[in-house]
Amino acid sequence: MDKQKKYNAHESTIIDHRAQIGEGTKIWHFSHIMAHSIVGNNCNIGQNVVISPNVKLGNGVKIQNNVSVYTGVTCEDDVFLGPSMVFTNVINPRSFIERKEQFLETYVEKGATIGANATLVCGNRIGAYALIGAGAVITKPVLPYALVMGNPAKQVGWVSKYGHRLQFNHEQIATCPESGEQYQLTKNSILPL
Repeated sequence: MDKQKKYNAHESTIIDHRAQIGEGTKIWHFSHIMAHSIVGNNCNIGQNVVISPNVKLGNGVKIQNNVSVYTGVTCEDDVFLGPSMVFTNVINPRSFIERKEQFLETYVEKGATIGANATLVCGNRIGAYALIGAGAVITKPVLPYALVMGNPAKQVGWVSKYGHRLQFNHEQIATCPESGEQYQLTKNSILPL
């Protein structure tokens, strides 16, 4: 590993040879960054986190404690992974059958949040700025800006880029109470105005 690293890692962290870690990233206690994984700039990797081989994390990703990001997962910039949330990577695991060639990809788009203890069944795409509630079980793709909750997770509304639930008027326009940004509801999606 390059001795002139531009990231900070606690001494208990294991960083395998050929892992790429971006500038300004912080990695906390007892985490393991495995070979051939890519961690972007200014990420915050919590305590007891495992980043498996070939995982790709964009810039500004925040991973809370006790999360394993398995091979097949890609997270774009500014994704938030809540404490103890779970990714899977094989749809039908068996301890006596090796299925490493059958990993299904899970893709988390820019700015999405996955709440504490949520579970993402592999092979799904999480849309940009979606908000997945704590404890939700994701079994199908999630639309951009969607608010989903429950087991199995169901869409219960829409959120702004800032994570506020949107209330649409008779013209199907909503305003984020924090940013003032407006959104238009059209069919089964929303568009920032």
